[in-house]
Amino acid sequence: MNLTRRNFLKLGAISVASGYLLKPSLTWAQGPTLFADPPAFLCRRPELGLVEVDVLAQPSSAVINGGSVSLLTYGSYPGPTLRVRSGETVRLNFTNNLPEVTNLHLHGLHVSPSVDDPLAEIQPGESRLYEFMLPNFSSGTFWYHPHLHGKVAEQLYAGLLGTIIVEGPADLLPELREAEDHLLVLKDFSFDNGAISPFTMMDWMNGKEGDVLTVNGLVQPTLQARKGTLRLRVLNASNARYYRLALEEHPLYLIATDGGLIEKPVELSELLLAPGERAEVLVQLREGRFNLQSLPYDRGAQMMMGDTGSMDMGGMDIEGMEMGGMEMEGMEMSGDMMPLGAGRLETLLTIVAPGGLEPLPLPTSLARVETLDLSRAATTRQFVFGENMMQAEFFINDKAFDMNRVDVSAKLDTLEIWELVNNTDMDHPFHLHTYPFQIVSRNGRSEPFRAWKDVVNVKEGETVQIAVPITTFTGKTVYHCHIVEHEDRGMMGILEVTG
Repeated sequence: MNLTRRNFLKLGAISVASGYLLKPSLTWAQGPTLFADPPAFLCRRPELGLVEVDVLAQPSSAVINGGSVSLLTYGSYPGPTLRVRSGETVRLNFTNNLPEVTNLHLHGLHVSPSVDDPLAEIQPGESRLYEFMLPNFSSGTFWYHPHLHGKVAEQLYAGLLGTIIVEGPADLLPELREAEDHLLVLKDFSFDNGAISPFTMMDWMNGKEGDVLTVNGLVQPTLQARKGTLRLRVLNASNARYYRLALEEHPLYLIATDGGLIEKPVELSELLLAPGERAEVLVQLREGRFNLQSLPYDRGAQMMMGDTGSMDMGGMDIEGMEMGGMEMEGMEMSGDMMPLGAGRLETLLTIVAPGGLEPLPLPTSLARVETLDLSRAATTRQFVFGENMMQAEFFINDKAFDMNRVDVSAKLDTLEIWELVNNTDMDHPFHLHTYPFQIVSRNGRSEPFRAWKDVVNVKEGETVQIAVPITTFTGKTVYHCHIVEHEDRGMMGILEVTG
């Protein structure tokens, strides 16, 4: 029986006694907190063109807005920022000091799958060397996080993440070089008595969202601006939360997406970031105090409510059933399904700009973004998203992930058109490793500007076409939904590129 998420949820509702609605959470002390960028690795050896760092995954304690919590981190939360330059070689020595298997994904970097291997398993106590060279003229905001299938959601939610900033020639433009540069790592948490709250069935269905929203591990910090123009590098590091960003009384000038700088600034009143996405914006400040807000956004998540006993479903008694390893016993189901809704407006950050600051002019041009000749595409492929909520499973082309199966075979130095079709009841952010792509169209409508991406949000009922140049590297890599619970529950496939 292949049930969609909506049809399943319409069958009934989990009672409050299931624990979904009554999860304990910490009450965070309110008060002014000064903004701070994440710590940075101090590691550059410019005389050798080499950046060498040690990265250690380990259980850690952290303080989030006055509360002590237990996390998994790369030494701090967020993990240290790796700042490198295009053309440099990076030597990253990774050690797993977790009590469980993990690995490391270099999200968004055009790196060989033999280095950034999503199928690798690094056992507790083991180390692995990640060595790679950054292409000349590359730049952008990227990140690193675990990618062990079946454990991604839990390890990422617990705090295992950090950022990689690649600086290129365009960063020397005066309008960028002279701006006040800050990194904003957006992530939500939920805690039970200082520990990460356990995953529920609804978390696996919807993707886990928390009730503590942080910027660089801080709750509603205040940024005291020193210059009239800010360059904000924003990473959505949440498992499933979307951020629809707006700054009070200010437009946002988009200058970069996942894959780096675009051709010229694009003025936006708001910016939507799906899980895994990054963006860079310029802000020309006026005097005053202004909130960076996350506006409500309905991504299609739903919850169940009601409490009238167990439910018979076509002769199948729900009570006592297993849902993909999650016991249904004790969950009383009946009543109506309710949308989780668009959420509420949240203030993430307050920016204070004193008088007398002079904003920089906007750059007239930023970087060249290649125009892809779509007529030369070797093939067009279709990827249809699906789900079976009875088993909390998710699919691409009716298949759940199998690490022993190659789903797509492609040839090196070819261009492909991928058509992403979302037949489910919620948004899915699609992520492709190794090979940056450009968005061609959404439901037949062309994109307003060219940009390199590695994550694209595909809304419920939407069809998105992307153009994928298969260049530089051969080997096996993956594509998947970046609501990482859905990835863990099957919405992933393997791409193998041969010469």
